[in-house]
Amino acid sequence: MPIIDHAPQQTRRRIVVAMTGATGAILGIKALIALRRLNVETHLVMSKWAEATIKYETDYHPSNVKALADHVHNINDMAAPISSGSFKADGMIVVPCSMKTLAAIHSGFCDDLISRTADVMLKERRKLVLVARETPLSDIHLRNMLEVSRAGAVIFPPVPAYYIRAASVDDLVDQSVGRMLDLFDLDTGDFERWEGWQAEK
Repeated sequence: MPIIDHAPQQTRRRIVVAMTGATGAILGIKALIALRRLNVETHLVMSKWAEATIKYETDYHPSNVKALADHVHNINDMAAPISSGSFKADGMIVVPCSMKTLAAIHSGFCDDLISRTADVMLKERRKLVLVARETPLSDIHLRNMLEVSRAGAVIFPPVPAYYIRAASVDDLVDQSVGRMLDLFDLDTGDFERWEGWQAEK
């Protein structure tokens, strides 16, 4: 009789990446590029407004962005693997995260695959990072952020790190993406970390 090995197999890290229609599409794109380079398996969900924002803000086409992911799921496919808690994942990042999506996650109103998968991350106590893009913030936004944070999510506004003395917007984006992925214990190596005051060159 053959011996069946039931020992857990070593697998790649697996992260869900969701992109909404908020401004800052390049953050999601750069996150996908970094995760691909780090050999992390990615599952991408993109809203229709994310696709519009990608075309408006960047030189990428949505099809190029989808090609960066290992798996792409339709936002209306509520039967996708990532919609179930039995699907193993290391976490999810919503980048950028609109206030509409934040509100849906806060209320548990799972009317699309992004909000449903985020709900799964919270109930399964997995890492959920929301890269919230809005300013200024209303009381409603702040209340939603507080309640979602209390439920276990991490609110990550992509605030520029001026101490890196960025030479370009790309430098600021790389620093933000690097700090986002730090939350998953992934080091992109793409940005300068704070080492204390440095002598003038």
